[in-house]
Amino acid sequence: MKNNINQKQTVHSIRNRLFTLLLRAFGAVVVITIGFILAATLLVIFLSPMTGLINRVPVISRLETYYLARGSWDGVIDVFNNASTEESYQWQHATLLDDQKRVLITNGTVVNNGSVYQITGKETILPITVNGITAGKLVFDHGIFSSGWRIVLSLMFPVFLISIFLAILTVMIGLLLTRSVIIPLAEVIAAAREVASGRLETRVSAQGPDVLRDLSDSFNQMAENLERNELDRRDMLTDIAHELRTPLTVLRGRLEGILDGVYKADEKTITPALESTYLLERLVEDLRLLTLAESRQLHFDKKEVDLVPILKNTIELFNAEANERNVDLTFEYEEEPCLCTLDPQRSEQIFGNLINNALRFVPSGGKVRVILKTQPDGITIEINDNGKGVPPEDLPYIFNRFWRKEKSRSRASGGSGLGLAIARQLVEAQGGSISAENNTSGGLSVKLFFPAATSE
Repeated sequence: MKNNINQKQTVHSIRNRLFTLLLRAFGAVVVITIGFILAATLLVIFLSPMTGLINRVPVISRLETYYLARGSWDGVIDVFNNASTEESYQWQHATLLDDQKRVLITNGTVVNNGSVYQITGKETILPITVNGITAGKLVFDHGIFSSGWRIVLSLMFPVFLISIFLAILTVMIGLLLTRSVIIPLAEVIAAAREVASGRLETRVSAQGPDVLRDLSDSFNQMAENLERNELDRRDMLTDIAHELRTPLTVLRGRLEGILDGVYKADEKTITPALESTYLLERLVEDLRLLTLAESRQLHFDKKEVDLVPILKNTIELFNAEANERNVDLTFEYEEEPCLCTLDPQRSEQIFGNLINNALRFVPSGGKVRVILKTQPDGITIEINDNGKGVPPEDLPYIFNRFWRKEKSRSRASGGSGLGLAIARQLVEAQGGSISAENNTSGGLSVKLFFPAATSE
């Protein structure tokens, strides 16, 4: 319960940090976009000629159109009366002059006295040009368009509207991404911290876009492999300790007995101790060999070899043991040579481990058959026995370290439990495959496959 609470708190903290980072990024994008648009607009405005600036004021365009259509300013008050609300405010602070600087309209009122406007230099004066000729001027009071900035601001109003819309849209996208991206990503980061702290059972739920789902699935697979490897490591250490305990106990008991005078230092007493040292030496060597094979550090002197004589020699080594156990050990093959690219010494070790394992579990009077078959793509070797076989639920584990069909089996009959594991590593390291299944008539069948030798 406490771990779940801590994980939720971690997810919440990471989610807040990612969301803040995302908002900062989006905010920076919005500010940069608005700044770019504003800078570009100001650059265009102030680098353009004055006539270009005037043409950007809508009322100037309407006054120019009116004069071009009428040829005079008669009735121009209609343009003022039909102006929009924003423009009406401007007309209340504007004066229209003709080409002689005579006042036609001032502050929204028609003037017919022909008075000439006196320019003070503080006004904003916009010329009205028709066909290249100045037909009049529009004068604004001081402060309405001070230094041209009011014009700039009026032109920038649509730009600000677009910028605000982009900002709102960006925030909405950020909120959507928070749900679909940030939350799953935060869970993966929090779970990674949990795994790094040793809680290998941590998993994440697959959610969000396909990429994040793939990330979650890959993380779960990684965590599962780490958990399995950790369990294998613990089991291996436990098994090694268990395997070493018996010979060490025998060795210690014999030596202490000799020192205490319980046993005489003769051959009968020393022989079991010496046998225990042999067992320890074999176990350590098997562990070393298995470790090298699993880490792909074992050297292989691969060459094109004929498997028939290799199997004959290996079987001959076990004939004495087979006869002692009253087991019929036979070798069947179709033709020779059967060529493969393998390390001869390692191959003999593979076959020896498998034959030795078969002999160990076959009762007196049983049979062990070694069958060699050639196929178009390679060579198959089967080691069949007519023993009790292996329970189906145990078949996937017989190539694991220290696996025994019977956990209580004594060391003398059960071996170290590394033979099949070593065989699998040596087979796979040379490009082959190994599998096991129960025979329909009883007993176990171990099958090897090696690709056929290729000519270079």
